This record gives sequence, structure tokens and C-alpha cells, in this order.
Amino acid sequence: MTPPPFPHVRWVPAALLTVLAAGTVRTRRRLRALPVLPLVPPAAAGDMPRPAGWRLLTARGVEPDTATFLSACAYAEREGLRVLDLLPGDLDAERALGLLRLVDPARYREDRLGEGRGAGHALLVTQEVLARAGVESGPSRPTPAELLALTRRVKEYAAGATGLAIAPALSCGRPATAPWGAGSGAARAAELRAQGLPPGALAAAQLGGLALLAGAAVRQGPWAAAAAGLYWLQPYLALGGPGSPLRPHDLARSTAARPARSLAAALGTAAAAARDRGGAQDPARAAAYRADLAAGTDRFLEPRRPDCPWCGSGRLSVRVEVPDLLQAKPGRFTLEQCGDCAHVFQNPRLTIEGLEFYYRDFYDGRGGEGAGTVFGRLGAAYRARAEMLLTHAEPRSWLDVGTGHGHFCNAARAVWPRTRFDGLDMGDGVREAERRGWVETGYQGQFPEFASKLAGQYEVVSMYHYLEHTRDPLAELDAAAAVLAPGGHLTIELPDPQSRMADLLGPMWLPWFQPQHQHLIPARNLREALACRGFEVLAEEHGPAHQGNDFFGAVALTVTRLAPDPDRPWAPPSTPRARALATAVRAASLPFFAAAAAVDAVRTAAAHRTDGGNAYRLLARKDVP
Repeated sequence: MTPPPFPHVRWVPAALLTVLAAGTVRTRRRLRALPVLPLVPPAAAGDMPRPAGWRLLTARGVEPDTATFLSACAYAEREGLRVLDLLPGDLDAERALGLLRLVDPARYREDRLGEGRGAGHALLVTQEVLARAGVESGPSRPTPAELLALTRRVKEYAAGATGLAIAPALSCGRPATAPWGAGSGAARAAELRAQGLPPGALAAAQLGGLALLAGAAVRQGPWAAAAAGLYWLQPYLALGGPGSPLRPHDLARSTAARPARSLAAALGTAAAAARDRGGAQDPARAAAYRADLAAGTDRFLEPRRPDCPWCGSGRLSVRVEVPDLLQAKPGRFTLEQCGDCAHVFQNPRLTIEGLEFYYRDFYDGRGGEGAGTVFGRLGAAYRARAEMLLTHAEPRSWLDVGTGHGHFCNAARAVWPRTRFDGLDMGDGVREAERRGWVETGYQGQFPEFASKLAGQYEVVSMYHYLEHTRDPLAELDAAAAVLAPGGHLTIELPDPQSRMADLLGPMWLPWFQPQHQHLIPARNLREALACRGFEVLAEEHGPAHQGNDFFGAVALTVTRLAPDPDRPWAPPSTPRARALATAVRAASLPFFAAAAAVDAVRTAAAHRTDGGNAYRLLARKDVP
């Protein structure tokens, strides 16, 4: 028998060692990419120009001098920045490590959709950005958590003009603002929430990692000991040594006591997150939902129709029947398929009142932050959509229909910097997109209602994952034909109901997306409808439009069905038993999420090669009379 290669290598500790080494190298590289403000002697500050329109917000205990303020303003104006987070030169080690895990300074400014990140100590921002963000006053001496939340918010209003820099003369004021070591778990949990990060899940992951590392170190020999040692020494290896632009005040203490400090921080954060979850249901929102549900959910559905809304055929069959797996609101929904044209549609269809009920607290309100986070991570998909036009047009005007908060328009500016992007949507998010500057003009309402007002005004109209949400997609195509100038381009992206994953995953296929998706349109049907309206299809993509979430989405829907959010306001107040069950199911699901993400990565690579994804994208040109 042939002996296995590398017989003395234990693969789990070797993998841990590799991951830790890669993380240490990455952190060191990112640290060196951080710009450093020039040190200005206090005596020379009087000769520097006094900038106008800037405000420096600092956390409690942080006391900047005039020279630092003037140096930061000069740097921001020279670089064209409107928001600049200042990292104190003596920033505590664990906070620095945490920031550099989240941010690549070399790409931070160009990532227009990236979350605003900082050290939570000092933030330089223009008065104009503060005014548009609605925080022109702001807290006079914010906590680090408040400053982190503010950093996250103002970056949305300066998407391509936000940066970070080390201020060597700035001190972090460690007695008042250093909860990351053995300090308060509540403060750390608050800071994580302010950054849009789940403190409970992160604390659980940290505890799991520590347990895995400790178990390997005890039982699996020198490789595991090397991994544990690297973890122990990581703060110094990543942040210390000659040439480091940071000088953490606690580097020696943080390195020496790292396992104990990490364990204490994780336990404190987990305990704080558990306390904060108690009684999280909003009483006013819960009362409003109880009033809505008092009359039942049948009134949210229209009578079932006997024929296909696309071709009029009466040959219908049930494709899938599911409850609300997105929010676990009460109700059950049926998608039927036409035997002649293969169109899939919700039957019976939601009423207008039903749409309002089931959309509520998903994209805005209670679920708005989560939805924004998801959309903010689709930068590569947004760029691919925008690049589809590169060889076909150089648009000066673009209307994005179903724009939401304008994430696509914000990202597409990197591809089309001279194009005017406008957005249209039913929700209030389009107004926020306008305030952020992500769209020039935001139109709120139904697209067909704007067809005559906007007739012939746009060179491009886009509908990305929009038509499937509409009550009458053919009327939406009519509106697009009216709004486009002759020779203008229409680009559409939709879920593909003929995807193999739809049959494989059945009710757990995420693009069914019930009860929000009203119509799922086969590509052939859409091509024919466009031809009838005077469009020529120039390009069709399937693999490149694939969204890599089939298996991850199936796990997420299953978890929602088994353990819905115990604090959802449309359900009765949860019991301790229900809360414990939900926590147990979610904890048990973590390995399944990890496995699903890995399978999705393989599936996405295969979809790109075979052009057989779960969605498709069309580009069509309106005929010139």
C-alpha cells in the first residue's frame, strides 16, 4: 500500500495555520496601504490656511489638536474627499485588527457600495454631507458606537469620496474608549451593531474558532501548536515591528494576553447580545399587524383566474405551492404554469392591499437595513449589467425602473461616469437615493403612470429583477417603449423559471420568492413580447446573469420555515421555549450555510461556463421609425 503523502501532517491544524498566516499577511499589507497624515508642528499650524465647511467629530476622551485638524482638512481637500475617518496613531490593537479585517484601504474609496467603516474615534466630514444625511447637528461628543454608525451613514452620501488615514498625533483616549480587550461586552456589541454586524453570531463564531484552536493545540501536535502560537502572536506580527505606521498603546499587553482577552470579549459580547434580544418586538408595529390580521388573509388575494395572463390558454397546472418563506407572515401562495407558453404566475394574485402587507418591513422599515446590506454586496453583478451596453451604446440618460434605494445606479457610475442616472420605484427608498446622490431624479409611483410624462426622454431603460414583481408585465414593457427615444436600449434581467435548479430544489428555490414574485417569464416569451413592441434583441445572457444563491437560499428558506424570527411583530409574542428553539436551529444551521456557500461557488463557476444559470439578461434596441 502506498503511504499517504505528508504522513506527519495533521490537516486541520495545518489548515488553521494557513488561514491564520494568510490573515496576518493580509492585515500587514492593508496596514501599509493606509495613508498617514504628515505631522505638523503646533507652531506651524498658524501658517496653514483655515478651511471652511468641515466638521471634526470625536469620541469621548479623544482630544485633537489644531494642527491635526488642519492637516486632515488639507489632505481631504487635496484628495477630493468629503468624509475622512482618522485613526489615532496609538489605536488599540484589537480594534485595529478588527478594522483591517473589514476594510482594504487600497479599494475602500473606489467601492461605492461598500459599508462606511472607521475606528470610532474621529471623523472629519463636510457640513454639506452632514446636511444631506440629516445629521447636521450630530452628537457633540459621541460614543464610539455612535461615531461608527455615523461613519456608516455618511459614506452613503459620499459614496466615492470617503477615505481613511492615520493621524499620528491623535491619541485614542484609551481610558474612555477601549472596550475591545477585557472591557465591556455591551460596548463591543453596540459597536458591532452600529456597523451592521450581528454581535451574537460573531461572538459564537469567535468562540467556535477559539474552541477549535484550543482542541487542536491539546491533541494534534506541533502543527496545532504552531497555529495556536501564531494566533497568540498575531497582534504583534500584524501591527508591530519597524516601519509600522501604527503604534498601538496596548500592543504588548494585547499580544501577551490575547487568548484570555479574546475569550472574555467573546463571552461578554454573546451575553450582551442575548440580553438585548429580550423583548425586541416593537409594540406599535405589532398592534398594527394585529389589526391587519384580524380579518384574516383571504382578503389579500383576488379570485383565481382560469387562463394564462400571457397567452390566454386555459391549460394551467400548479408548479409550486408555498407559505411565506421570506418573512413567515401568514398565508399560502400558488404559482401555476401555462401548458402552452410555459409562463409561471401567481394564481390567485395578491391584491394591492395584499402587496402592501407582504412587502411591508422587507425593503424598508424593520427589514430595510438587512435588505440594504444584501444589495450593497452585489457590486460585481451591477457592474456586469452596466457593462453589457459597452459595445452597443454610450448613453447620456438612463432610467432604472424598480431602483429601490438606487444601488445599481450608484455602482454603474463607475462604468458610465458621464451618464445621468434617474430612478423610479414605488417605495420611499427612491427619495433617499436622490438625497444620497445615487440618482439625479427619483420618481415615486407606478411606471405606466409616468409613461406619457417621460415619453422619449431616455436613451436606456433598465429593469433588473423588476418585471417579476409587477402585476402586468406587458403594460410595463409598453411603458418602456414609450419612455425610450428611437434607437434607445432596454435591458432586462429576470429569474429563469426553466432553470434546472427550480425542479431540483422545488419549493425551496429562492427565485420563486413568494409572495412577492407575480410572474416568472421564460426567455422565449420575453423575446416575442419585445418583438411585438418594435424591439430588436441584441444580446442574451444566461450564465453571466446567474445569481450564486441557489443552495444558500434553500438553506435560508428552510431555517426561516423551521425557526422564524421570534421577534417578528406579525406573530404573537414569543415564549422562552420558542426563542431557545430558534437559537438552537440557527446554531445548528451554520455548517449547512457554509456547505451551501461552497456548493454555490462551484455551481456559479459551472453556470458561467455552460451558460445555464438561474437568471437571464436581455438587451434590446427600440426600432428607429
